[in-house]
Amino acid sequence: MGRFRSAQEFREVVDRTFEMMGSDPDIGPKLAAARTPQRFEFPDLDLVVNVTYADPPRDGQYLRWEWSDDIDWEPEVELTMNSDVANRYFQGKENIAIALARRRIKSKGNVRKTLALIPITKPLFKRYREMIERNYPHLVE
Repeated sequence: MGRFRSAQEFREVVDRTFEMMGSDPDIGPKLAAARTPQRFEFPDLDLVVNVTYADPPRDGQYLRWEWSDDIDWEPEVELTMNSDVANRYFQGKENIAIALARRRIKSKGNVRKTLALIPITKPLFKRYREMIERNYPHLVE
């Protein structure tokens, strides 16, 4: 099972992933249009990231995120999971609905809105996998 070597590496990979999603000409506008601010907590690394839409988009980026709870928006959904679950999800190997049912992901708020985002993010899986195969091969599942 692929594991992140450090919290710093996890942040680097997630920053690159959000950058890819938010700047993609198909995915980015759809995620922004969904208007679903989210908070992700990764207790195994003691990290939290809050993500929302950029309105208006800045420099072709439709998302904005902060590795902090000091934000100027309110998340509609809060998801808690370990970093390995997030890694498997972005490789297309973790089904969110099943992970929620099995409590690998814990949630608060409007989870339906989050589940509606899954089809939007699926095209990213191939690009994420290519990125980790090239730059972080130890994370490949």
